[in-house]
Amino acid sequence: MPERLSTLREKREQALLGGGKGRIDAQHARGKLTARERLSILLDEASFQELGALATHHNTDFGMDKHRFPGDGIITGFGKVQGRRVAVYAQDFTVLGGSFSEVQSNKISRIQDLAIEAGIPLIGLNDSGGARVQEGVRSLAAYGEVFVRNVKASGVIPQISLIMGPCAGGAVYSPALMDVTIMVNETSNMFLTGPDIIKTVTGEDVSAEELGGAWVHNATSGVAQVIADNEQHALSLTKSLLSYLPQNNTEDPPPLEPYDPADRMDEALNAMVPADDGLAYDMRDVLASVFDHDSIFELHKEWAANALVGFGRLDGMSVGFIANQPLVMSGCLDINASDKIARHITLCDQFNIPLVTFVDCPGYLPGVEQEYNGVIRHGAKIIYAYCQATVPKISLVTRKAMGGSYVALSSKQMNNDVAFAWPSAQIAVMGAEGAARLLNRRAIEAAEDPKAEEARFIDDYKDKFYNPYQAADVGQIDEVIEPRETRPRLIRALEVLRTKVTHTIPKKHGLFPV
Repeated sequence: MPERLSTLREKREQALLGGGKGRIDAQHARGKLTARERLSILLDEASFQELGALATHHNTDFGMDKHRFPGDGIITGFGKVQGRRVAVYAQDFTVLGGSFSEVQSNKISRIQDLAIEAGIPLIGLNDSGGARVQEGVRSLAAYGEVFVRNVKASGVIPQISLIMGPCAGGAVYSPALMDVTIMVNETSNMFLTGPDIIKTVTGEDVSAEELGGAWVHNATSGVAQVIADNEQHALSLTKSLLSYLPQNNTEDPPPLEPYDPADRMDEALNAMVPADDGLAYDMRDVLASVFDHDSIFELHKEWAANALVGFGRLDGMSVGFIANQPLVMSGCLDINASDKIARHITLCDQFNIPLVTFVDCPGYLPGVEQEYNGVIRHGAKIIYAYCQATVPKISLVTRKAMGGSYVALSSKQMNNDVAFAWPSAQIAVMGAEGAARLLNRRAIEAAEDPKAEEARFIDDYKDKFYNPYQAADVGQIDEVIEPRETRPRLIRALEVLRTKVTHTIPKKHGLFPV
């Protein structure tokens, strides 16, 4: 028996060493942690239960029989984050560059299946040079096993992907199928085809960072939702993100003990919206004043900055927010903002997180480029997502709600539950200048002083529609409130809506605009 124990302990020690001290030192030299070091930071102390630590590949082609390591370049198992159970996998770059193999697929698939059955979040730490070329089609088929489980888990358990190094080829699709992707600045990359292949095929000379770095995917492509300063920051952000999400789709997100008075009113909100329509204000200031102190977790912060999405807390309860940002493009909706908003609505709805929408939008961005690139179908995503969502939905019009953007952004017709507006709200079919010319063109042209006549029509239109009272009169706005009352009003409304039950029409699924 002692000899057998000695053999087991030796194999375990070998598994803990990954690719060996030399490769671990090389990993550290790149400014990166090892897979096990990352897990030790992410998970509660002594909570990790590893599965498959001794699995190895059985490929003998291209001399691979001389390169076998326990675990085969991936660590999988269960642990706890702030006392909550999670399933994890972490690719080990020190073992064959973390290359994706049939064994890796089997281990990830196993942990995915167990996570779905147990109803616990799945966290993946990606750090791989891509598919293991020596395994040929088997490594490609292995990706498919993971993808199908990503889709199976979607809407059932939270799936969070951390890109801690390279993530290339087919490997990028698994993070794209998950709920939130976090990338590390300067040390992580994502791309389907690498710089060398691109240079060969197209002649374009581009670095890995320029092609698929963290800033590219957080600010330009929108593939990733969060950027971290370093690996420790990425792991800390993962813990924070988990605190807003439930274990699975049958549970509510865990509440925190309230620490910010529910009846707090911020007088600064009453002066937040400028009297001059042409002046902007920062919607983030509104969010910071309304939500629990220091509780905002923003997603897609660098991408489509004319819209804001993320999570916050109201009286300790997790809430999703969507807001126009007047500082960028006057808060107009465009293609990217539409995708960003629709995705967040769906994310919140699948995990029972109430939605609060802050509206200050002059409409959809006009232009040939937007029309040619499909702003109609992208804009329709917002409508589809709001109509489909069954979680509590509250809207607040702070200033402009013009034309189709008023309807799309959680209006009563989008199955909204409670609609508030500030006295500064302007709810109209279109802007005053355009409406005056459309409705009174002949009268303006016939007037002795066309400019004065046009100004009179504009003022008349603003008097009638640049306020929330006509909308309140016909029941499209439930209540016009003082801005400082926003926080307690939202909290009271959510208390009532917490037990909301919605019955939907049975169907296989609808056709989401794409």
